Amino acid sequence: MRELRIDGTLILAVDHGYGNIKTANTVFSNGFVERDTEPVMSTDYLYYGGKYYVLDQGHKNYAKDKVMDNDFYILTVAAIAKELYLRNVRCEKIHLAVGVPLKWMDSQKETFQAYMLQNSEIRFVYKGRIFEVEIAGCSVMPQCYAAVAEHLPEFKGLNMIVDIGNGTMNAMFLQDGRPVENKMWTELFGVRQCALKIHQTLLDKFQEDVPDSIINTFLMNRMADIDPEYEYWMETTAKEYVRELTAKIFDFGYNEKTMKMYVLGGGAKLLEHFSTFDRSRITFNFDINANAKGYE
Repeated sequence: MRELRIDGTLILAVDHGYGNIKTANTVFSNGFVERDTEPVMSTDYLYYGGKYYVLDQGHKNYAKDKVMDNDFYILTVAAIAKELYLRNVRCEKIHLAVGVPLKWMDSQKETFQAYMLQNSEIRFVYKGRIFEVEIAGCSVMPQCYAAVAEHLPEFKGLNMIVDIGNGTMNAMFLQDGRPVENKMWTELFGVRQCALKIHQTLLDKFQEDVPDSIINTFLMNRMADIDPEYEYWMETTAKEYVRELTAKIFDFGYNEKTMKMYVLGGGAKLLEHFSTFDRSRITFNFDINANAKGYE
């Protein structure tokens, strides 16, 4: 486990996904349950500000503006808790490294930074341990670019970087490792939209409310423990969705003959399973923590 510091301050990244929260070393869903009393069944909970938060409980509803409520701040404290617990550290001075969607940097950077810095000191309990943390600062980086920033010299010629998350898709061009300023996009077109389409298809065809867990398992593995007819319609809908996704990528200017593509994020599996792209021209990065590592 690598450790990056500036003047003794630990740099700790949190990638605030619309489906999952990631640090450099941990992943958990962005849904939680707030309680006034200590949970009986769960051991994965945070005690902070007089409340108990049971973590990894489904997914938070999509919200373009992450500072509209305190949920993503609670999730940030939970991410810090998980990362410090893993490092067996209880007191730490931290500089947060976070990100926002590529094209929303100008409109969201300052407000998200202020949101992260709302408390200079935080105290919480996680897995029976008391943690005391000083937040010394916060840097905000662009998603997608952060994931490849350490490896820019490796991108020779023209490359398209595509980061498909749960809620958004970020895309950008690199020319010999340098960003092309007028070739960057953020679209509300992530894995969650595909899952919702599948959910609606199954509801229309079979009048069955199929759990998200089954659909997500299918999207990641192209198989699920489910009736073959259900699986057929899941695959049919996923392929339709990927055709739409592919059309967007070509609209951005991707050309298999003249450039290569580098795909990351949870949606990379969608393109691997269901797209018709020339595989010799694509690199898939399935490291879900890639942006968090890049932030650090």
